[in-house]
Amino acid sequence: MIDEKKKKVLELFAEGRKLYKLMEFPKALSYFVEALKVDPNDGPSKVYYLRCKHYIENPPPEDWDGVFVMTTK
Repeated sequence: MIDEKKKKVLELFAEGRKLYKLMEFPKALSYFVEALKVDPNDGPSKVYYLRCKHYIENPPPEDWDGVFVMTTK
């Protein structure tokens, strides 16, 4: 059974991920921030938080397929 804290993180993450796929990076970022407030160690929320920050500063092309391409090691 999932505890209430993890359930909240999963709900916030899911909504953030939907917005991320729609290229609504500032809105998505806010959901990942909220998820990290509930659980600062949530790995997936940390990853998507950083990706949103990257795409806010460096928007992907209009035909972006949702795949994050690493440019450095």
